[in-house]
Amino acid sequence: MKISELSERTGLAPSRIRFYERIGLLKAVQRQPNGYRTYPAEAVLLLDLVATAQKAGFSLDEISTLLPPHATQWQHGVLLETLRRKVQDIAALEARLAQSKAHLVTLIAEIEAKPVEIDCTTNAKRVLSRMREGKLASPVLESSDVKALGKVRRQGPHRTQ
Repeated sequence: MKISELSERTGLAPSRIRFYERIGLLKAVQRQPNGYRTYPAEAVLLLDLVATAQKAGFSLDEISTLLPPHATQWQHGVLLETLRRKVQDIAALEARLAQSKAHLVTLIAEIEAKPVEIDCTTNAKRVLSRMREGKLASPVLESSDVKALGKVRRQGPHRTQ
């Protein structure tokens, strides 16, 4: 099939399909004498798997290590172990996010508890002092968490490319 049909069947833009081909995720691509790409029927399944894996939080690098060289060569054990490891990663991130959320809620309450007789600058110093003294919990997000959250925020739930 040509790229336009593959794009229609998968809902992916042709540029995204060419990108996946360029980075090696989509390998079974042939060229006709006129230069047009032709894709086998299994490319639909492969691209659906890539899209599903991305929605589940896998990076393209992680996906490339999961995909077998040919659609008939899946390694059941490796696939299951990778999926289980990703679930553990997500659970750890959820725990760190819950701790960070609790920290922010505490910080909001602390800022809102500003004594009437002090100004905002003095209140900020008061809150920061309490944080340094360990009276308020510190955030627990790792730099990779912040990067991942920024990526999710940029992509948003409605993008489908």
